[in-house]
Amino acid sequence: GFSLGNLVILSGVVITVLSFAEYLSDSSGEGLNVSGLGFVYGIPVCLAGAALKYAEINPVPLITNPAGERVYEAKKTETIDKIKQDVTRHRYGDEAHLDTTVRKLGLVVPGKDYPQLQELRAEDADGELAFTMVWQSIDTPYKMWADERRVKKYETFFGPGVTAEVVKIDAEQRLVGIRLT
Repeated sequence: GFSLGNLVILSGVVITVLSFAEYLSDSSGEGLNVSGLGFVYGIPVCLAGAALKYAEINPVPLITNPAGERVYEAKKTETIDKIKQDVTRHRYGDEAHLDTTVRKLGLVVPGKDYPQLQELRAEDADGELAFTMVWQSIDTPYKMWADERRVKKYETFFGPGVTAEVVKIDAEQRLVGIRLT
């Protein structure tokens, strides 16, 4: 995906390098004479790009197959489509993808790190869409994710018209999924 941080850093580097090149060249007053402007603007642009890069969250991959893509396009809900659009692009300045969502669902342990969205899965489950958000949940225990009242809350939060279940993906890596069908 397109990274704004990379573009801004590259722009700053180009401005700075061209300024140095002009300053060090033997043009003796000919040419653009913008070396001073390059120093004034090039380095701050690089720093702004570095700040964007620091605050950047990379897009989450969508794992699917042709059957999953077809059923996704046919059966997606507005909420599921918004989730996909939101997390499959670069984000800036958030704690994690869907950080406000996990906070509203009560899945953030106070003083601990947010669960990190690792991937989305779109699968064909007997002609129905099975949309799974896979999280790495280092600090939030599985029991908290799988609490029956919380699972009902997932259905209303991500609904209408969906059922939710919590799936333990990988206990060793502490991966848990919210599967919406």
